[in-house]
Amino acid sequence: MQAAACEETSRESLEGLAGKYLTFRLGEEDYGLEILKVQEIIGMQEITGIPRTPDFVKGVINLRGKVIPVVDLRLKFGMDEAEVSRKTCIIVVQIAQEAGKVIMGIVVDEVSEVLEIGGKEIEPAPAFGTQLDTNFILGMAKTDNAVKILLDLDRVLTRTEMEAMSKVG
Repeated sequence: MQAAACEETSRESLEGLAGKYLTFRLGEEDYGLEILKVQEIIGMQEITGIPRTPDFVKGVINLRGKVIPVVDLRLKFGMDEAEVSRKTCIIVVQIAQEAGKVIMGIVVDEVSEVLEIGGKEIEPAPAFGTQLDTNFILGMAKTDNAVKILLDLDRVLTRTEMEAMSKVG
């Protein structure tokens, strides 16, 4: 009885994830992020490097007079760095943190599309045990014979990394 109640609560929380997601590719994997977090998508441009930052922090760009930090999600997720192609772009997002909102750019290999994903299409993130932190995964969306990893952008970077990013920007 208790397991059924827990499963029902879990299904309700997954139903709450239904909505529009901007989907993009990193390597061979498809990801999605809540469209409400996206401010704009811009083509790849020159990024000014910042010394003594983690490898995944590419640096900063000047976006209409505002300096914003840029993160390479491939490097953050432990993937190899990719050559910049004509499809490589920067998604400018707004991330919530305790001190307020931080605007930053994330480098992705290719933006795919905006999808309306229903709650019934979303499964919980797989449990890999206590050794792997998957708190940044909202769920797994099943669409057209593919699985898209739905990201919680507010949790992709740790609190320490976010504090460093807010100082960079």
